[in-house]
Amino acid sequence: MNKYIDEFISYLKDERGYSPNTVRAYRKDLEAFHAFAGKDPPEVDITDIRGFVASRIRDGKSKTSVSRSLAALRTYFSYLYREGYIKLNPARFIPSPKKESRLPRFLSIDEIFGMVEKPGDFGFTEIRDRAILELFYSSGLRVGEMASLRVEDLNLKECLLKVMGKGRKERIIPLGRKAADALRRYLVERSLLKGQSERLFLNRRGGPLTDRSIRRIVVKYARIAGVEGKVSPHTLRHTFATHLLHEGADLRDIQELLGHSSLSSTQVYTHLDLRKLVDVYDSAHPLARGKAKKGRKD
Repeated sequence: MNKYIDEFISYLKDERGYSPNTVRAYRKDLEAFHAFAGKDPPEVDITDIRGFVASRIRDGKSKTSVSRSLAALRTYFSYLYREGYIKLNPARFIPSPKKESRLPRFLSIDEIFGMVEKPGDFGFTEIRDRAILELFYSSGLRVGEMASLRVEDLNLKECLLKVMGKGRKERIIPLGRKAADALRRYLVERSLLKGQSERLFLNRRGGPLTDRSIRRIVVKYARIAGVEGKVSPHTLRHTFATHLLHEGADLRDIQELLGHSSLSSTQVYTHLDLRKLVDVYDSAHPLARGKAKKGRKD
């Protein structure tokens, strides 16, 4: 059965342009399913998939994780059906579990400024890390997009950045002044390295930074800045989008900047803005504070 998975994974990488992280997740889910079912794809039926979904839920997997596994199976069996390996797609009519309604975490302005300003102004590592943090907050990039940036993607004269997003969809986004300045300083330090890669962000040996290395940089400076709770590159992406919305940016403009294919993916930030509005009401309105003046008559 590995031949089916291998061919499908090649299709995701070569034709669909899926990110390495997504490809790894799909492979893991498919291998877990085949270990559970113990069958080749032509023998799989709907009960096998239902049983697998039920087993994931019993194992304590989150609804988001289960939904992702089911999405992988749907795409996988749809591909096998289209290629003629199976006569029916057994995953087609399996409903996804209802997802938990969780709002993404974002940092306050003080928290994100504290993080961004922690790297020093001297030395390759500190200047590189400052550029990475400034760019995250200026652009809302995914960590995979950040790691895959090339020097030629930068247009510092126009303060623009070319980004290759999910599904190899290209978008052009503006750079803030502070991010552009940080990148200029970094490029000077980068030019002194030997054995350079074409990638923008490098380690001291001139090799490209990985997704994992960039994640570690974000976690490091969140800890140094004293930011409580779990902070990841995606937290900075949410922070970027939420702060834009709070300052009056249009939701469709935020959608373009984030590279969301559907506006529904961006609409979660309207809930964050509503939550802020409720917090403001609770803290400012006399009735919400229980401080209505005595003797007031309607």
